[in-house]
Amino acid sequence: MTPRPPRSLRALLLLLAAWAAGLRAVAASEPAPVTWTVDGVAREGLQWIPAEPSPAGAPVVLVFHGHGGSARNAARSFALHRHWPEAIVVYPQGLNTPGRLTDPEGRRPGWQHAAGEQGDRDLKLVDEILARLRREHRVDERRIHATGHSNGGGFTYLLWAQRGGAFASFAPSAAGGAALLPARGRLEPRPVLHVAGRADALVPFAAQERTIARVREFNRAGPGESRAPGCTYHPSPLGAPVVAFVHDGGHAFPAAAPPLIARFLREHPRPGVP
Repeated sequence: MTPRPPRSLRALLLLLAAWAAGLRAVAASEPAPVTWTVDGVAREGLQWIPAEPSPAGAPVVLVFHGHGGSARNAARSFALHRHWPEAIVVYPQGLNTPGRLTDPEGRRPGWQHAAGEQGDRDLKLVDEILARLRREHRVDERRIHATGHSNGGGFTYLLWAQRGGAFASFAPSAAGGAALLPARGRLEPRPVLHVAGRADALVPFAAQERTIARVREFNRAGPGESRAPGCTYHPSPLGAPVVAFVHDGGHAFPAAAPPLIARFLREHPRPGVP
């Protein structure tokens, strides 16, 4: 008969087992690494898959970090997998990209600014992400959304201009909307939540106000009404409201934004899609 370990040792072993189980639970609750291949280049990111996907299909949210950022930082700051755990949430990692405001040598990761840049590598990445999700998971085609900060917010606007038919709504932060101008005549109206800081020294608030005004024009969104602190809601007869969430901070992504973004995306599926 094998002797039992002393009570103190048994307690320690039980404590270690509980600690290990806790670590496994934490790991399971975080996005997992994922790789895609685009034009022969391995692209990396993090991906959250709901534990119990809906039989009707899971919503999808693509989240794009700012220039010089990372997928891991975006997962921490946006944390949309926690605010909307029923959705598939993907945090892609950008490649080194020349910045328009900083890093002209392109030593830090980011996203293409306009259609045709870098061989459309990032638009192709989005195409591959969505194609694989459709192959491997049941996706709710009415609920595919995109959000991003700074350069990632600008890329979110580029997705509206170049891939708008695939998406239900967008939530760019601290970004200009230059990518919308070439597509002005063919933009499909989409709900937009724009996050802007009054003290933003990198993307001036006045420029972001012009972007919001331009988006309202595209969506025929009318005068605004307050719906929540800092949020002005502009209704649209096209079913494409515009919400401006204006905070007193600078260029940094505000901690108050993620729950507002999750709620906005959740409330704006794309109508008329089977």
